Amino acid sequence: MIRSKYLIIGNSTAGVAAIEAIRDVDRKDAIAVVSDEEIFNYSKPLISYYLGGKIDGERIAFRDRNFYEQNQVNLLLGKKAEGIDTEAQRVFLSDGMSVGFERLLIATGGRPIIPPIEGLSKVREGAFTFTRFSDARNLISYIQENNVETAVVLGAGLIGLKATEGLVERGIKVTVVELADRVLANTFDREASAILERALGNWGCKVIKEDTVSKVVSSRGKVKWVVLRSGRDIPTPLLIIAIGVRPNLELIEDTPINYDRGIIVDEYMRTNLEDVYAAGDVAQGKDFLTQGNSVIAVWPVAFRQGKIAGWNMAGRRVAYEGLFAMNSVELAGIPTISFGMTNPPEGDDFEILTRKDENANFYRKIVLKDNRIVGAIFLGKIERAGIFSGLIKDRLDVSSFKEELLSDDFGLLVLPAGYRKHMVTGEGIEV
Repeated sequence: MIRSKYLIIGNSTAGVAAIEAIRDVDRKDAIAVVSDEEIFNYSKPLISYYLGGKIDGERIAFRDRNFYEQNQVNLLLGKKAEGIDTEAQRVFLSDGMSVGFERLLIATGGRPIIPPIEGLSKVREGAFTFTRFSDARNLISYIQENNVETAVVLGAGLIGLKATEGLVERGIKVTVVELADRVLANTFDREASAILERALGNWGCKVIKEDTVSKVVSSRGKVKWVVLRSGRDIPTPLLIIAIGVRPNLELIEDTPINYDRGIIVDEYMRTNLEDVYAAGDVAQGKDFLTQGNSVIAVWPVAFRQGKIAGWNMAGRRVAYEGLFAMNSVELAGIPTISFGMTNPPEGDDFEILTRKDENANFYRKIVLKDNRIVGAIFLGKIERAGIFSGLIKDRLDVSSFKEELLSDDFGLLVLPAGYRKHMVTGEGIEV
């Protein structure tokens, strides 16, 4: 057994942010990081660009190879954490080794949701998920070895559409199958989804809505075609299942650590056990807009939670202020950004401002409540969108400049002078 004052399970955004935060406070005590992946680190939003051949494996990292050495981290790659003894403060690894700790951070992220599909258990080749670098690497190998020309992507959320983008870049004809009545149903409203769906069509993709894959037919373990719930057959050698992820709670299910949808944490990212913390896609933390606890599986939230966890693990008391859902991604050649509540419930006194130019693939939507912005969607022109994230965070009353919010000229100079001064002297925002 090895011992480390700080043990981090997971080497993605939250884990790396925690390393940096710990070293802000404690430059000497030992840090160990356990990851079941072999790669040093990588930016998950970039795996679609790797699939599409836009970047190589060297450019996918968000911290260089010297990061762990410089921060004196004992990096244990390719080893899965399989159990925790919370009383003895030990984590058991897949190779039979164990690691003792004084402070533990669980940052195991999410795992793909695999729906019950008839015949899927018989498939050995041709069915993939798309949440890890290894998924993209294995997918590329399969495509090249089998001269794949067509694919079916199950799920038209962010994961499914980013996988679609990578496949299209490789010249593959993609059929996207979505159970909801529109693409990106959890992120966009109907108007934004319609613009994006039309762009996907122009890209050569076919989108089938309000349907799903009910059966996979294989031959000698290889995918041959899929059958939709509607009864339609689609011949294809490749199926990507991308209907979403859920927090990876496997490690803590038989422990005293409390969980609901994710691992429940307080404002210091601490679990119900004093020396055990959680952050990232596995954590159920404060939601800035609802003030309740929820799982918000996006990169900026994971990074901030990892920072907060690391500081507190090392003894610097910093409270997590909560964040909200935010996504910035280019899809079908259209840059998009969304923040907060993009599909508010009807009848709760929300005010909606919109502006649209379908021919230009332009759409802008602002959601307000009590003259404060709680959500926004930008398609096409996304310049200065970062200002809106700050306005949500600062809960600024926008009634004095509400009519300017949809204007192309909206920017810092429209904001009240006192608030502009706060932006310069305070933390500021990325514009």
